[in-house]
Amino acid sequence: QVQLVESGGGLVQAGGSLRLSCAASGSTFSVYGQAWFRQAPGKEREFVACIRWNGDNTIYADSVKGRFTISRNNARSTLYLQMNSLKPEDTAIYYCANAISIPDTYTKPSDYDYWGQGTQVTVSS
Repeated sequence: QVQLVESGGGLVQAGGSLRLSCAASGSTFSVYGQAWFRQAPGKEREFVACIRWNGDNTIYADSVKGRFTISRNNARSTLYLQMNSLKPEDTAIYYCANAISIPDTYTKPSDYDYWGQGTQVTVSS
């Protein structure tokens, strides 16, 4: 069992920055992928970024590439999302997720087994 708790969300003006954290408790040994997704009101949950099991490979959605950076600590117990140059369209609830089997694509919600409760990010124009 893995429990995930996000933090760091809030209200920020366009162009500003936020750093989200996702603390994991329980077994983090067999984690093959860790990711951030987001969901805006009335929209489906969408992929933001992920980091693969060895930590060397990352994938970003085109909409955040060059602005967001995913990282984690060596123990894989804390996942981060540094968000810079925020835009109003980044407003959403942000969720972290862990995969305990090798994901097919790393970019679909169905690839992940454990989810946090989400943290709200609101970007004002």
